[in-house]
Amino acid sequence: MCRIMIGDSAAAKLGAVPLSNDTVARRISDMSNDIREQLIEFIKKSPYYALQLDESTDIAGQAQLLTYVRYLRDKAIEEDVLFCWPLQSHTTGEAIFNVLDIFIRENGVAWDRCIGLCTDGARAMTGRERGLVQQVAPLVKWTHCMVHREALAAKKMPVLFDSVLNQSVKMINLIKSRPLNSRLFGVLCQEMGSGHEQLLLHTEVRWLSRGRVLQQLYELREEVKWFLTEIKSDLAKHLDDTMWLGSLSYLVDIFDRLNGLNLSLQGRETHILLLADRVDAFTQKLDLWHGRISRGNCDMFPSLADFITDAGTSHDFSSLFQSASEHLSAMREQFATYFKEDYRSFAWVRDPFVCTASELSIDMQEQLIELKSDSRLKELFTSCPLSSFWAALMQEYPQLCDVALKILLPFASTYLCEAGFSKMTALKTKYRNRAQIEDDLRLCLSDIAPRIEDLCKAKQAQVSH
Repeated sequence: MCRIMIGDSAAAKLGAVPLSNDTVARRISDMSNDIREQLIEFIKKSPYYALQLDESTDIAGQAQLLTYVRYLRDKAIEEDVLFCWPLQSHTTGEAIFNVLDIFIRENGVAWDRCIGLCTDGARAMTGRERGLVQQVAPLVKWTHCMVHREALAAKKMPVLFDSVLNQSVKMINLIKSRPLNSRLFGVLCQEMGSGHEQLLLHTEVRWLSRGRVLQQLYELREEVKWFLTEIKSDLAKHLDDTMWLGSLSYLVDIFDRLNGLNLSLQGRETHILLLADRVDAFTQKLDLWHGRISRGNCDMFPSLADFITDAGTSHDFSSLFQSASEHLSAMREQFATYFKEDYRSFAWVRDPFVCTASELSIDMQEQLIELKSDSRLKELFTSCPLSSFWAALMQEYPQLCDVALKILLPFASTYLCEAGFSKMTALKTKYRNRAQIEDDLRLCLSDIAPRIEDLCKAKQAQVSH
């Protein structure tokens, strides 16, 4: 076939490629091992490093521990997948630590240079008093994933909104969990010319699930009401309740705002100062929204504002405004509880050219003055990421950079692990549920290129038959 389609010369080249399953698997393993060896060498040469880890269950029911590392290399901060190993028994903090400790020690990486560990919980593993990591890495600072904290801070709400949310989820699950209902609802949406033909299924573990689910339900409220009435569901009555629909419109808006914050906390190459600034901006907005809605002004919530305008002056929404005011106030308190850290003393790290730092030692203050006076560095500051700026000055201003990089190097969220688990789901399907995926996952996620020429030199070519 190749000879017919692309010629004898190309077919001969393809014929020289080993194509057996075992050969391909060995090649993947060789490339993965080469990447891992390079990564370990980079970490060993870095003055310190930080870890991010999370645990998830794959399609075969096996708990997998995925770990990322961030380190200094060539005057820049880099991050890469460190390993993905199965947890053979329990998923306790001690079990997770044991797997992590085995990898670190087997590869000769020094624990005492680990300065950061980010997880979405497992405080028993990282607590200051009895944390197992603290015993082997006294310099380590534990960070609770800021995306996870945001989700926890936004979870609690007044009875009115909690009831509306639960009833909304019941409506969606009634339609989505039964294939016949889902198909019939899709046909109804087509006949009514709706912008959507299906509802999204709500799930507690998806970061952005609630906002998208409620938005689609609100946009399809007429179609959902029609459908629930046809199947004689008691839930249909809520879609005729003006106060219930007003509450739903508020939830659509506030979850849209929360989703915006959530997305801003995700991504690569983030650090604690950047995400703390974004959380601080959101909490200030909560104060603003609380004040305005307490005065009966809801123009910052477009769905709610449009709904109230369409409902007319015959309806009294004062109780809805009161509940929204209480919700925003309570959420502000929750954010203050989950985000207690004060990073104002590190303002000079954010911008060393406009901030002073009287709490620093005299030597470091003198270094900061010298740095401010260097016009060359001002140009560098505006042209590169903050972490790269400080990493590039390690030789010139070692004391300042040591403090700055210990703030910027640790992970602020477990976003990379979550993204890695999405890749794992794609690689390990129900048809490949026995696959050992660490090598495949490393090749998929790593930014380090395997040294192909060196690997080829170590192999004897064997043409496929």
